[in-house]
Amino acid sequence: MELRHLRCFLAVAEELHFARAAEKLHIEQSPLSRTIKELEETLGVRLFIRTTRSTRLSRAGEVFKEHVPRIFTALQQACEGAKAVAAGYDSQLRIALSDGITPPRLSAFLAKCRDDDPEVGIHLTEIPLSQQITGLREDLYDAGFAQSDDVDDGLLAVPAWNDPLVVAMPAKHPLLAYKRIPLKEVLRYPLVMGDPHICEGYCRQISRVLRTVEIEPLVAEETASLDLMLTLVSAGYALALVGASQITACRSPDVTSRPLAGISPVLTTYLLRADTAPSEPLSRFIEQVISDASDSPH
Repeated sequence: MELRHLRCFLAVAEELHFARAAEKLHIEQSPLSRTIKELEETLGVRLFIRTTRSTRLSRAGEVFKEHVPRIFTALQQACEGAKAVAAGYDSQLRIALSDGITPPRLSAFLAKCRDDDPEVGIHLTEIPLSQQITGLREDLYDAGFAQSDDVDDGLLAVPAWNDPLVVAMPAKHPLLAYKRIPLKEVLRYPLVMGDPHICEGYCRQISRVLRTVEIEPLVAEETASLDLMLTLVSAGYALALVGASQITACRSPDVTSRPLAGISPVLTTYLLRADTAPSEPLSRFIEQVISDASDSPH
């Protein structure tokens, strides 16, 4: 079995269409079909069920698809580790980032880590929360940041920093008449939210806030990134609930914000890691997170 077999399998498994998968891989459909057949013969199982109208994964194919991406993750990390050593680092920390919205404090935090521990390289990977949790369990990542502390047994979640939750709105909006906006007034307008599959932790925290009132929000759009979320806000499509520091980092004259009335919710970012004895570089990284958390507003 070669890596090309696995790449071809993933392409077909993602597209569930041989012609589109071949186009994605920049090869003809015939060699792609031969490669999949070779893989199935090597494994002794049928990975795809094909008819004249559709292609779908077999149960064996579904299980295989769960594991194959980890091979490429481990390979990439091996390459990055070798490059880090060649660049002069003694070791490397593999840090996962989830929930789509990278906290602005992260850049300052990483700069501090670089100053305090310059011989340790940091490799960042953006992935959904569910993949981060799986990767932490399987030692694909040393630690990760996410906006959720809902983790499995064997993992720890440590608060890293808090960010006051504010209402993001266009620079000209009726709600600017309020110094602090009642949540019920906010929900009179459409909201742009994070994609729950990509921004899972963020969506959980926002949902808890929205459940404090008995009004169903009108969701105009779901986005995978803060940039697109605030772009839609600035264009007047909807309002958004985001961290105050994210508004500051946006620096757009077309977006402004107000705090919520009555309640003072925060978006909390957590450091996730395995509940095992950390390496020395990871231990120093964790200490820096804890130190940074003590300076975070509550």
